[in-house]
Amino acid sequence: MSLLSVIVPCYNEEENIALFYEELIRNTGFLAEHHMELEVVYVDDGSRDGTVSEGKKLREKDERVHLVSFSRNFGKEAAMFAGLENCDGEYVVIMDVDLQDPPSLLPEMFSYMREGYDSVATRRVTRKGEPPIRSFFARMFYRLMRRISKTEIVDGARDYRLMTRQMVDAILSMREYNRFTKGIFGWVGFRTKWMEYENVERARGETKWNFWKLFLYSLDGIAAFSTVPLMFASVVGVFFCVVAFLMILFIIVRKLIFGDPVSGWPSLVCIILMTSGVQFFCTGILGQYLAKTYMEVKNRPIYLVREKL
Repeated sequence: MSLLSVIVPCYNEEENIALFYEELIRNTGFLAEHHMELEVVYVDDGSRDGTVSEGKKLREKDERVHLVSFSRNFGKEAAMFAGLENCDGEYVVIMDVDLQDPPSLLPEMFSYMREGYDSVATRRVTRKGEPPIRSFFARMFYRLMRRISKTEIVDGARDYRLMTRQMVDAILSMREYNRFTKGIFGWVGFRTKWMEYENVERARGETKWNFWKLFLYSLDGIAAFSTVPLMFASVVGVFFCVVAFLMILFIIVRKLIFGDPVSGWPSLVCIILMTSGVQFFCTGILGQYLAKTYMEVKNRPIYLVREKL
């Protein structure tokens, strides 16, 4: 029989562990029709509440439930990678434990896999329940990525995705430390079917993603899948070199023709401050890429496991 592995990253989600399991079981009756079995892999990302305890309770009731618990908080990207690395299914799906990824979509997703797709991905067509400012910047991020990156990153894309073992193995072969899974999905390619659905709010608890964390996450995505910012820094540098050269010529010509007029020191100060600001901005861009390279060459593990059931 074939096996479907459900990967569930968790961080301080004790309220949703059992609720997710119940909803998942309620929507996986179709597996028997296809002679498939189920395994659920909860990946605890260093939670400080009762997430691990709730996972162990489910494990005692159902041997199909597995638990991988990190030694500390490594982030959702590491949790998803650990889940993919610790599952055995011919088919693998990643889902959020807060039920924003509805298990009710699984039967339809699996039907598309039977049509020959390697992956069935989901995207939200609305952002109901989100703060307007977050929705605006999210749309701007995806629009920017479409312009500066060759990797397909779809607006509203979720991590909720059903994949074949072949695609999972391709993702696992990319063992980079600085991970941006939405970009990795697009980079490895494979034949993908996109499913759209209305936004679903969290079942319980509060999101761990505030605006600042999402902003930093977007910078990781840009640095991971585009070198356009580096090109921009280079172009800006060349532009200011040309401007400086032209200004030198202008000053020399003005001196020869008009003598030594009174210098405008306030404008000079403003120019210096502006150019210095641009230089620091470009240095920051270079620093982002250098920092990512620094972390990669250290070859640290993506995650460390404290307990595995």
